[in-house]
Amino acid sequence: MNDLSRYGGLIFDCDGTLTDSMPLHFEAWRETMARFGIEFTEQRFYSMAGMPTDKIIRVLAEEQSVDVDPEVAGAEKEQAFRQRIPRLQPLKRVCDIAHAHFNVVPMAVASGGDREGVWAQIKHLQMESLFAAVVTAEDTEKHKPEPDVFLKAAELLNVPPETCLVFEDSPLGLDAAARASMDCVDVRDFTFYEAGRA
Repeated sequence: MNDLSRYGGLIFDCDGTLTDSMPLHFEAWRETMARFGIEFTEQRFYSMAGMPTDKIIRVLAEEQSVDVDPEVAGAEKEQAFRQRIPRLQPLKRVCDIAHAHFNVVPMAVASGGDREGVWAQIKHLQMESLFAAVVTAEDTEKHKPEPDVFLKAAELLNVPPETCLVFEDSPLGLDAAARASMDCVDVRDFTFYEAGRA
């Protein structure tokens, strides 16, 4: 995992990949959804990783027959998460890879999170200068497991998608990378997946 210079681009998910943010996200989700009368279990939370906030709220509200404005609830949830960012820790092994390949391989962040929240995390890690592009939920109509966020990142890096390596932590993200014809590393156990495995 040291020399990745054969790749045209390296693309990193943010939450759970560059940052150990998932426990903080869950805290924010649980606190916010409880105020709206929605139950959100930890197991369900991890199964929906990579999905945009408003979509998660729509799904949960429909399942539990709760009337809620996804934009209002989503804004509250994102604010609750941002209040926790001072506690945010990097996932060192992944961040070390990004630092080691700065100015060696073009790099991007491609996340299902909202732009403000993703940038807040990148700035907290002091990694703003490393990435030539940052793609968030606002930048594509379709989201993981669709490949659009990774394809957009490759486009902004000006490299062919099939030359990119993705770092991901969620099943939706791994599926999206496969659909984008990109090699992928599951950072939960650093398993490597070649493109075309789907």
